[in-house]
Amino acid sequence: MTTPQDLFLVSLDIPREEPVEQGDLSLALAGAELVDLLGVRALTVADGRIVPGPVLATGDRLLDEAEAALVRTEPYETVEDWLWRRGQGLATAYRDALEADGQLTGKRRRRLALRDKDDPTADTPARRHAADRWWSHEPVLAGLASTLGIPDDRPAAAEPGDEPVVTVLLAVGDAVTELEAVRERRRIENIAFDNIWRAP
Repeated sequence: MTTPQDLFLVSLDIPREEPVEQGDLSLALAGAELVDLLGVRALTVADGRIVPGPVLATGDRLLDEAEAALVRTEPYETVEDWLWRRGQGLATAYRDALEADGQLTGKRRRRLALRDKDDPTADTPARRHAADRWWSHEPVLAGLASTLGIPDDRPAAAEPGDEPVVTVLLAVGDAVTELEAVRERRRIENIAFDNIWRAP
């Protein structure tokens, strides 16, 4: 299992008042991919930019796609730019991959299978792995979940000691904050627009 897969499942399985926004989750999943690629030395982060390492196969399809998507020409891509570019629709991609492997519902997805007949809380190996990692309060997973507002009333997790990982986590937090600001601006604009049409 990978950090993005664990994060996706934690976002589903840890109760909260409102579901995690898909845009926020997509940004955090892109950050989680960077963390895992840092872990296998497929890249480094220097001055906020992603410096690719040698091309390699991780054994995970979506991580391999992420690795293949790295910008390999200088001045390289910033972590922030990566989050916005790679994050496009990433939550849906992880949902589809986990469903196809039977890790969401306990059943492999057939092409024409109906989602509403599946058990959305099935006990699967992937869900158990994500829960074990969550309840062990692993710092990277806890940090990413925190940016999504996933509640955690346990004692604060230790900070990740790896500076590039911290850089990625901070960038995810900034991107999620920026996206929420965009949503809030749109809400205000829509309210103002509605008020114009309702005015006598």
